[in-house]
Amino acid sequence: MVSADLALPIATSQSHVEMDAEAGSANRAAETPPSAQFDAAQILASVGEVAYDWRIETDVLLWGQNVAQVLLIHDPSRIATGRAFAELLEAENVQARFDAVMQSRQRDEGHGVGYQIQYCLRPEAGSETKLWIEDTGRWFADATGRPIRALGVLRVINERYEHERKLSFLARCDGLTGELNRHRLTEVLEDTIEETLQSRSSCGFLLVGVDDLTRINDAYGFDVADQVIAAIARRLRSRMRGKDTLGRFSGSKFGLVLRDCTPDDMAIAAERMLAGVRADMIPTSAGPIAATVTIGGVTAPRHARSAAEMLSRAHESLDGAKTRRRGSYSPYRPNIERDAVRRENARITEEIIAALNERRVFLAYETVATAADRRPAFYECLMRIRRSDGSLLPASNIVPAAERLGLVRLLDFRVLELVVDELTAAPALQASVNVSPASTADPDWWAGLASLLRAHTGLAGRLIVEITESAAIQDIEETRGFVARVKDLGCRIAIDDFGAGYTSFRNLRRLGVDLVKIDGAFVQDIMRAEDDRAFVRTLLDLASRLGLKTVAEWVPDEPVAQTLQMWGCDYLQGAWIGLASTERPWIASGAATIAI
Repeated sequence: MVSADLALPIATSQSHVEMDAEAGSANRAAETPPSAQFDAAQILASVGEVAYDWRIETDVLLWGQNVAQVLLIHDPSRIATGRAFAELLEAENVQARFDAVMQSRQRDEGHGVGYQIQYCLRPEAGSETKLWIEDTGRWFADATGRPIRALGVLRVINERYEHERKLSFLARCDGLTGELNRHRLTEVLEDTIEETLQSRSSCGFLLVGVDDLTRINDAYGFDVADQVIAAIARRLRSRMRGKDTLGRFSGSKFGLVLRDCTPDDMAIAAERMLAGVRADMIPTSAGPIAATVTIGGVTAPRHARSAAEMLSRAHESLDGAKTRRRGSYSPYRPNIERDAVRRENARITEEIIAALNERRVFLAYETVATAADRRPAFYECLMRIRRSDGSLLPASNIVPAAERLGLVRLLDFRVLELVVDELTAAPALQASVNVSPASTADPDWWAGLASLLRAHTGLAGRLIVEITESAAIQDIEETRGFVARVKDLGCRIAIDDFGAGYTSFRNLRRLGVDLVKIDGAFVQDIMRAEDDRAFVRTLLDLASRLGLKTVAEWVPDEPVAQTLQMWGCDYLQGAWIGLASTERPWIASGAATIAI
C-alpha cells in the first residue's frame, strides 16, 4: 500500500526478482477494469492519513501524494528529510519518531519493530493551526541491528485528541468551575498532609459551603445557581495564596488546601474568603444575587493526621458554623463526649454486623391470650442478640442504636425470616412481628416480604405485622399505603403502643388496621390511677364501636385482667400472661393458638 502511494520510488537499487515482481504487478493492474481500480492516496486523504518512507541512513523522507492535503503543508519539499519534518514539531511533545526508532530497546528479528506515538506539529510557521498526529509504523534494521528504514502512516487525530483531553480534564477538574474535582482535591490533600508530617510543619483545610443554594435553585433555576457557584469559585481563587489549592468538593461545597498554614493563618484566610464572597452582588442572567458562604476549618497534624480525618472534621466544623450563624467561620474543636459517642456507635455497628454474619440473631416469644379464657391467641416474636460471650441483648438495647446507624432494616429482615421459619414449622401457629419505620419505606424489605410469602403459600394469613403508633402518625397517608400493601399480601396489621402518640380515632379508622395494642403505660395502673382507668376504658369503647380488636399490654395481675375483660378488651399480654421466653411456648405447654 505504501509503495503504491509514494510520489518517488521507494528504492534506487532492487534485485531483478523484485523488479520482475513489480512489473508483473503493474501489468496485472493495467489489465484490471477501471471500475475495480482505486486511488490509494484519495482513500488515505479521506480518512486523514498519509503514508511515508523514511530512509534513516540518508535521512530522506518520502511522502504519499496526499501529504499536502493531510498535513496542510503548501510545499511538501519542506519536509523531504526527517530533520526538516522534526522542525515542525511542537516543543511540548514527549516523544518524536526519531526517539521511538533510534532509542528503541527492541531488536529487529527479521520482520521489523512496530511503534505508535502521538505528537503535535505546526504546519506553517506563525500559524495558529496545530495538528495532533498519531504516527504508526515499523522500522527495519541492517545486518548490524542498526535501524535503516521506517515505513508508516500518519493520522490526524485532532478530534480524538480534543475528546481525550476533555476526558482527562474532567477526570481531574470540575466541568463548571474548572477547579479540581473532589477526587483530585483529596489526592492533593493527602500529599500535603504527608509533606507536612515529613517536614514537621502545619497545613490547613477549609471546607466552604455555599449558603441557601436550594433557595437560589428554587427561586431562579439551576442555570442561575450554576452561575452563582462559578462566580464564587472565581472569588475564592482571587483571594488565595499562590501555593494553595482550590477544588469543588461537591455541588455546594469547595475545598481549599492551605500549605504551611498555622491555625491563626487559617482563620485569616477564612475571613478573607468570607469577605471576598459577600463583598458584592453576583451578576447573573436573572439579575444581581446576594450570596454568602460558611466555612469550617481543620489544621494538620494538630487535629488530623489523614485526609479522611481532615475531611470528616471539616464537615463537623462546617455544620457547627451553619448551626450557630450562616456566613461565619468555625475551626474544628475536639469534643470528648462526641468522640466517645462515635466510638460507641462504631462498636455497636461492629457488634450488629457480626451478630448478623454469625447467625446470633434469634427470637423470644411472648404470649398474647384471649381475655375470655386466657388461651394463647398468637405470639409476639421479639428480637434478641446473643453476644459473643453468650450474654443476651434485648431489642430495646439495640433497636434505637440500629435505627440511628441505619442498620435496623437488616435486623428487621432477619427477624422476618426467622418468624417465617417458625410459621412454616408450626402450621397452627399465629405470630406477630415488629417492623421499624425505616423498613416500611425500604424497597428491599418489601421485596423480601413478598418473596417469602410467595415461597410459603398460605402463611400470610397467620402473620401479623406490628407498627408503632408514633411511626404511624408521622405520615398518615404513607402509613395508609403501607397498611394497604401488607393487607394485599394477606397479612394483618396491628398498631403497637397505642395511646402514647395520641392518634385520633379518626386517623385510626382511616388507617384500616386490624388490631390496636394499648400502651402498657396506661394499662398497668388502671386499678389505682383514675386517669388511666378513664383513658383505657374510652379507648376500648371506641375501638369496639369501630370494629377493631384490642390487645392490652403490660397486664400485671388477675384483677387488672378481669377488669379489662369486663370492659370488652379482646386480648391480654404482659407479665400475668407470660413474659417473653426464648423457649417456644406452644411446644413447652402443648397449647395451640386459636384463630383470631
